[in-house]
Amino acid sequence: MAGMKQWLAQYVQAQKAALDAIPLAAVAQLIEKLRVALREGRQIFVFGNGGSAANASHFATDLGKLASDRIGRRFRVLSLNDNTGWLTALANDYAYAEVFAGQLQNYGQPGDLALGLSVSGDSPNCVKALEWARQHGLHTVALVGARRGRMAEIAEQAIVINETHYGRVEDAQMGICHLVCYAFAEKPELAD
Repeated sequence: MAGMKQWLAQYVQAQKAALDAIPLAAVAQLIEKLRVALREGRQIFVFGNGGSAANASHFATDLGKLASDRIGRRFRVLSLNDNTGWLTALANDYAYAEVFAGQLQNYGQPGDLALGLSVSGDSPNCVKALEWARQHGLHTVALVGARRGRMAEIAEQAIVINETHYGRVEDAQMGICHLVCYAFAEKPELAD
């Protein structure tokens, strides 16, 4: 059991390092982008795969309900992971790489915000969504791991967690999502 305790302590230490490396200035820039989107009534689209999909859904819930309730105004936020019918139709009729860009073609407008989450930064469906968004005048942000990938090249803003371990990057990305939501929830004057 001593070996397991040592492994756990090392994992937690590495997780703390990933959290400590969150680029706070970049998170503040994201908060400002969201503040502008709220003020202008823009749509916010979030998306990812696997654990990043779960984080995108969680973020949309927290921003759309928790933060919106606390500030008394509604964020127009939608996780593109959450409509099974859309996802399966687009994947079946076109390709899985089209599942997010296909939805943006229906919903995205210039000035809206597209936020993609990916550890590798190279998820084809996230890459295509950010490409489509940039080409059509949406603001683009990528939350990625140390490999950065194509998403970091495409997005106007890349928030990079300097770690390659999937669990630690996903935990840090969720930490960023919570920082953003609780910034509005605990500082409602941001919405003014």
